Amino acid sequence: MSNLIELSLSMNDLNGSIPSTIKRSNLQLLDLDYNGLQGSIVHELCEVSSLSELYLTSNKLSGVLPTCLGNMTSLRKFHIGYNKFTSLIPLSFWNLEDILEVNLSSNALIGNLPPEIKNLRALTLLDLSKNQISSNIPTAISLLRTLETLSLANNKLNGPIPTSLGEMFSLSFLDLSHNLITGVIPKSLESISSLKYINLSYNRLQGEIPDGGPFKSFTAQSFMHNDALCGNPRLQVPLCMKKSKKKKQLIKFVLPIIVVLCILVVACIILWRHKRKKVENPLKSDLSATLGVPRRISYYEVVKATNGFSESNLLGKGGFGSVYQGMLSSGKMVAIKVLDLTLEATSRSFDAECNAMRNLRHRNLVQVISSCSNDDFKSLVEYNDRCGICIGISTSWFFNTSGSL
Repeated sequence: MSNLIELSLSMNDLNGSIPSTIKRSNLQLLDLDYNGLQGSIVHELCEVSSLSELYLTSNKLSGVLPTCLGNMTSLRKFHIGYNKFTSLIPLSFWNLEDILEVNLSSNALIGNLPPEIKNLRALTLLDLSKNQISSNIPTAISLLRTLETLSLANNKLNGPIPTSLGEMFSLSFLDLSHNLITGVIPKSLESISSLKYINLSYNRLQGEIPDGGPFKSFTAQSFMHNDALCGNPRLQVPLCMKKSKKKKQLIKFVLPIIVVLCILVVACIILWRHKRKKVENPLKSDLSATLGVPRRISYYEVVKATNGFSESNLLGKGGFGSVYQGMLSSGKMVAIKVLDLTLEATSRSFDAECNAMRNLRHRNLVQVISSCSNDDFKSLVEYNDRCGICIGISTSWFFNTSGSL
C-alpha cells in the first residue's frame, strides 16, 4: 500500500479503530465517512505527512483531539463532524495556515475561539456548529478574508457580533443561530454583497434589523426568537421607534427633573448664604429687625435711656464731651456720646467725622447709619460690630425739647 494515494471506504459498516500501521502509507486522501469506527484519532495518523484530505464524519470516534494535528502541514480538508470528541481544540491546530476546509461540527468540543484563528488565512469553510464552545466571537475572525461559509450555530457563544464581520467580503453563508449573542446586528453586514444566507435566530439580539444590501432578501426565519429586534414589518418584528421620537420622550421626562434640581440647588445656595450671613453678623441682623435702619430716636428717649444724663450712667469724659451708658425702650444697651458744642474744635470734629465716615465700609470701622445737625445740636448715629450702636449727640448745655435724633 506504499504506492496508494487515495483510499475511500465511506458508507460501509467498518468498525474497530484506525490502525496504527497507517503511518507507513503515502496517502494523500483518506475517506472513512459514515462507518462505525471507534476509539480516537491515533497519533500515527499525524505522521502521514503527505495527507491533504481526511474525512472521518459520522463515526463513533471519541476522546481528545491530539496536539499533533498542528504538524499536519499538508492538510487541506479536515472533516470529523458527527462524532463524540469532547476536548478543547488544540491551540496548535490554528497554525495550519494553508488549510481550506474545517468541519468539527456535532461533537462536544469545549473552550474558546482564540485570536489565533486568524492564522487560517486560506480557509474557505469553517463549521464548528453543535458543540459547547463558549466565548465571544473574536474580532480576529474577520481577517479570514477568503472564508465563504461560517457556521457557529448551536454553541454557547456570547457577547456582540463584531462590526468587523462586514469586512469578510467573500462570505456567502453565515449561521450564528442558537447562541447567547447580545447587542445589535451590525449595519456593516449590509456591505457583504456576496451574502446569500444568514441565520441569527434564537439569540438575545435587539435593535434595528438592517434593511440594505443582502438584507433586502432575507426572511423572518433569519431573525426569529430574539429579545427586542425591530425593523421592516415583513420580518414579523415591530417598527423601530424613530430617534427623534425617542429624543422627544427623553426630553419630556428628563427636562422637568433638571429644572427641579436647578431650583433646589438655587434654593439651597440662597438658604446657605442667608444662614452664613446670620451666623457671621447675628447682632446686626437682630438690631436691623428690632430697630430698623435707619431709625429716628427722640431726644426724650435719649434722656430716658440715660436717666436724665445721670452721673450713675456716666462712662467717662473727654476733651470733646462725655459718654453715657443707656438702655433704649427696645431693651438694647447703647453708648451715648454728648459733645460740647461750646468748643469750636468739637463742632469741626463732628463735621469732619460725618464727611469721612459716611463713605467708608470696613468691618473694623464704625458704620454711619444716620446724622442730624442744626444750630442747637448735632447728632451722629453709628453702628459697630464690637460695641453695638453708638449714638453721638452734639449739643450745647441748652436742650431743645422738641428736637429728635
